[in-house]
Amino acid sequence: MIAVAVTACGGHGEDGPSATLQRADRQIPKAAHEPTDPSVQGFLDAALPKGPGGTAVAARDGRLLHCKGFGLADREKAVPARCDTAYDIMSITKQFTAAAIMKLEMMGELRVSDPIGDHVGPVPPDKRGITLHHLLTHTAGLDDGAGGDDYDPVSRDGMLGIVLKSRLQSAPGAEFHYSNLGYSVLAAIIEKVSGLPYERFLATHLFAPSGMRRTGYVLPRWRPDQIAVEYDEHGKPQGRPNEHPWAADGPHWFLRGNGGVLSTPRDMFRWHRALEGNAVLSAGAKRKMFKPRVYIGARQGFKLHYGYGWAVTRGDGSRIVLHDGGNDWGYGDFARYLDHRVMVFWISNYAHQDGEWNLEDHATELTRGIARHART
Repeated sequence: MIAVAVTACGGHGEDGPSATLQRADRQIPKAAHEPTDPSVQGFLDAALPKGPGGTAVAARDGRLLHCKGFGLADREKAVPARCDTAYDIMSITKQFTAAAIMKLEMMGELRVSDPIGDHVGPVPPDKRGITLHHLLTHTAGLDDGAGGDDYDPVSRDGMLGIVLKSRLQSAPGAEFHYSNLGYSVLAAIIEKVSGLPYERFLATHLFAPSGMRRTGYVLPRWRPDQIAVEYDEHGKPQGRPNEHPWAADGPHWFLRGNGGVLSTPRDMFRWHRALEGNAVLSAGAKRKMFKPRVYIGARQGFKLHYGYGWAVTRGDGSRIVLHDGGNDWGYGDFARYLDHRVMVFWISNYAHQDGEWNLEDHATELTRGIARHART
């Protein structure tokens, strides 16, 4: 919809959410039904350049209208992109981290007003005023420059130590500074408070109740051909997201919690549908999550605020909650038009072609166009 930001511990037990995800995954046929809406498809045929690979989704009134790939998920093996292709959803991961915090608040395990010192141990004086609310809204003042590359082999405690020793860009609550590190700190808090690895908490309390069968880091038993290969601006393959340096249980801690979750477009529809009801998050939790809390700027006539893990705005006759994600190779956009009960998700594993096209430059018009045709 509107660009927000660009980014860049579970096991394989036989019981629990891991086994549930694996059994459910096997129940999906390799060529599952891919609904196609003629109006949405006609728009995409006209709007998309030739070359990128990806999948586009549109839903209305809780029904999946359109979920169809364009281009290739693996160019070398000529594997088409599909509704059930798994992609790195990049910074869209943040909404799962925010939802996990809201779930823990519902369970009475924490409050968003808690200082981080309540959950991570002693903190230096300049960071004693940082609360979970500040981390959720990117107003903690953390400087992402203190961290390293997404694939640096840093542990949870190593990441926390770097954050606590870093110099703040601004006083807690004073300014908006988009922070991947802040969401990694939230992931660490989820682990410390719940006693579960980050991915397993999400799988147990968010994904399984939502019917999400192919979402996570390592708990789903991914087949290589399920996951899209990513390509740089010259069309050179960069491998699959989980082929980059990861720990045994998922990304290292400069990426965990703020990005790197793999999901399918069909599962992202299931997440949208779960958010339309109250089985995973209560109505009160969703009101808190979607409340516009800090102004982050205007884009193409839309005034954007940040809530908890989502950007919030009004436009096209509806309240809209949204988030995008991107890296050097892929790009995705997820938008929910709350008053129209319309959802749009599109994602590409090959989003940039040097000197020819860049889907990120047209993200707003693509998302708005899909939404407009989904309403007709």
